[in-house]
Amino acid sequence: MSLILHAVRWLGGLALRGGGRRLVVAVLLLLLGHLATPGTALALRGLTDEALAGHGGAATAAALATAGLLLAELMCGHFAHLSYFEVGERMESRLHRELAEVANGVPGLAHADRPEFADTVTLVRDELAGTRAALEALLNFLGLAVQAAVTTLLLASVDPYLLLLPPAAVLPVLLGRRAQALTEAAREATAERARYGHHLLGLATSVGSVTELRLLGGGPELVREHAETWRGTSRVLVRAEAKAAALRALGQLCFAALYGGAVLLVVARAVEGAAGVGDVVLVIALAVQVATQVSGAVAQSGLLQGAGRTARRLDRLRAWSRADENPPSPAPSQRAASAQPATPAPPPTASATAPRRLEDGIRLEGVGFRYPGADQPALSGVDLLIPAGATLALVGENGAGKSTLVKLLCGLYRPTEGRILVDGTDLRELAPGEWSARIAPLFQDFARVELLLRESVGIGAVNSLAEDAPVRAALAAAGAEGVLDSVPGGLDGLLGRGYGDGAELSGGQWQSLGLARCLIRRDPLLMVLDEPAAALDAAAEYRLFRGFDRTAEPAARTRGAVTLFTSHRFSTVRRADLIVVLENGAVRERGGHAELMAQEGPYRELFELQARGYS
Repeated sequence: MSLILHAVRWLGGLALRGGGRRLVVAVLLLLLGHLATPGTALALRGLTDEALAGHGGAATAAALATAGLLLAELMCGHFAHLSYFEVGERMESRLHRELAEVANGVPGLAHADRPEFADTVTLVRDELAGTRAALEALLNFLGLAVQAAVTTLLLASVDPYLLLLPPAAVLPVLLGRRAQALTEAAREATAERARYGHHLLGLATSVGSVTELRLLGGGPELVREHAETWRGTSRVLVRAEAKAAALRALGQLCFAALYGGAVLLVVARAVEGAAGVGDVVLVIALAVQVATQVSGAVAQSGLLQGAGRTARRLDRLRAWSRADENPPSPAPSQRAASAQPATPAPPPTASATAPRRLEDGIRLEGVGFRYPGADQPALSGVDLLIPAGATLALVGENGAGKSTLVKLLCGLYRPTEGRILVDGTDLRELAPGEWSARIAPLFQDFARVELLLRESVGIGAVNSLAEDAPVRAALAAAGAEGVLDSVPGGLDGLLGRGYGDGAELSGGQWQSLGLARCLIRRDPLLMVLDEPAAALDAAAEYRLFRGFDRTAEPAARTRGAVTLFTSHRFSTVRRADLIVVLENGAVRERGGHAELMAQEGPYRELFELQARGYS
C-alpha cells in the first residue's frame, strides 16, 4: 500500500504541474463515466420492473436512460483520454529531463561508477515510457474507488449480506500484489544482464563498431551472444510471469465462487417474494461490475506499484547524485570484503569562488583515492605542488594512477584521503560548477558530440552557441578549419549519423573538434590533455599540441593557468616544466627532464626503452 500511496503523491504532483486545467477536465469526465456504470444497473432494474408491470411509458423512459448512461460510460472515457494524454506526455518529457539531470548534473563521477547506480538508471529509463499509462491507471483507480463505493451502497439496499461481496475482492488484490512483486524481483535480478544485452545490441548496430566487427568476422559471435543473453533473461522473466499468472488466476477463481453465491442468494429471495425480478437483474449487473472493478483495481494497482517503484528509484538516484562522492553504504555482505574508508562528504556550505588567476598554484596534500568496491587504493599519499603557470606531465605505466589523478584535479572525484588546494582553497569548498567552469579538458576518450557543428564545439562554452566568431576562432586554434569546409551547411551542418543524415568525420577530425571544444573555454585555470595523442601520428600530434599551446601559453602568462598532460611519448613529455612519475598509485619521481635523466630511476629507464625502439 505504501508504494501505491507514494505513486499517488508522485503522479498527482507531476500531473498538476504538467497541466492542471486539463487534469481537472479529465478527472470530471472519468468520474461521470464511472458513475454511469452503476447508474446503468439502476436503470436496468427500473426497466425490468416497469416492463413486467406493463407500464409502457415508464419502461420506455428507463430504456432511454439506460442507453444514455451506456453512451456516457463510453464517451466520457474517450474524451477524458484526450485530456490526460497530453498531461502524460508532458510528465514523461519532464521525467526524461530530470533523469538526464540526475545522471549528468553533478561534477563528480563516483556515483556513476557504482553498478547499483547504472542498474537503477537502466530500470528507470525503461520504465519512464510507461508514465502515461501510470497516470491513466491513477485516474482510473480513483474512478473505480468512487464507483465501488456507489456499487456497495446499491448492493446493501437489496440485502445487507451482499456487503460481503466487495470485501471479497481483497484476496484477489493481495494475490495480485504478490504476483507483481514476483515479476518485479525478476526484473531487478536480470537488470545487469539486460544492460549487457543493450550493450551488445549497441555494438551490433552502431557504425563505429560494425565496420571493425564485419572485417574481423565477429558479427555472428556477437549476435549469438546477444541471443543467448536475452534467452537467459527471458527464461527468468517467463518463469516469474507464469507464477504471477497462477496467483492472479487463483484470486479470480475465489471471487467467482463468491459471485455465484451472491446471485443464488438474491434468486432465493425473489422466489420467496422478498425481492423483485428487478433486484435480481440489479445484483447480477452490479456483481459483474464488482468483478470488473476487482480486475481493474488489480491491474491499476499493479501499474501504480510500478510507478511507486520508479518514483523511489528516482529518489535513490537523486540521493546518490546529491551525495556525489558519498555514496550509500554497501550491503552487509559486501562490507567485509570491501573494507574501504568512508568517503568524506562535501562541506554543507560549499560557496567559495575560484580565483580569477592562480598566484601560488595547485597543491595536493596526502591525497589518496579508492574506487568504490576496490580492494586497493588507486592513489596513496600524493604530495605535490603544481606552481602557477607551470606545465606538468604525468608519466607511468598503465594502471599507475595517472588518469585517476587527472580526474581528482578536475574535481570529477573527491579524494578519500587528504585534500587538493587551489591557491589555498580546498576544492570541496568551491561552489558547484565553479571549478569545472575553469577547466579546459581534452581526454583520450573524447566525446563525439553528434549535433550541429556549432553545437558540437560551442557546448564547451554554452554562452557562445549562437555566436559564430568564438566558434570559428576555436576551430582555427584547433586547426580544424578543414572540418568546417567539409561539413555541408558549415556551422549549421549536422555531424554524424546517430539520428540524422549528418556528415561522417574521421577519428582525427572528431578529435580536432574535441580540441576546439577545449580551446573555446573562457579563462581556464587548468588545461588538461589526458593521452589525447595516443592514436595520432607524429605530424597530427605536433599539430594538436601546437594548437593547444597557442591557448595555454597566454593563459599561463595572464592567469597563471596550469597545463597538465599525460602521455607515453617522451618527445612530448620532455617539454614539461615538471615531470611526475607515478608507480602503483604513488609519486616515485619528480623533476625536469634533465634532472630525471641524471638519476638512475624509472623515468630514465622508460625514456631509454622508448628511445631504443626508434634506433
